Amino acid sequence: MSVNEQTERRLTLRDESDVVVARRHVRELGALQGLTAVAIEALATAVTEIARNVLVHAEAGDFRVRAAHTTRSGVPRQAVVVVISDLGPGIPNVDAAMQDGFTTGSGLGMGLPGARRLVDVFELRSVVGQGTTIELEKWAAPSDAHL
Repeated sequence: MSVNEQTERRLTLRDESDVVVARRHVRELGALQGLTAVAIEALATAVTEIARNVLVHAEAGDFRVRAAHTTRSGVPRQAVVVVISDLGPGIPNVDAAMQDGFTTGSGLGMGLPGARRLVDVFELRSVVGQGTTIELEKWAAPSDAHL
């Protein structure tokens, strides 16, 4: 797949096998966008955390990944953007949920704050009773031509 062939992939998250497919999409597009292996794995790990939260708390959700071009500090960069959304119960206290150790289940409470640390942009929107959407961005390092 080249970026020109298809810059967005969509997937419905229903079970753990869909999380594996989402990770594969992130890895493929990350490589095409010039992310380092470390950056690709960081994004794939963040996607895993968020997608598993969807399965636990909402039972199903939507996953989208696309290539993007961005400018950071005046330097053009390639990026991978992931949007994961669900129609679950929503997060009543987003500030608390973003704190290390906070959990509403049996987990360690590191999923959301851990995912935030692994990406360059982390945006969370949640409405109780309507669901949650999380957008993640990971940027490729600037090319030598722009240094």
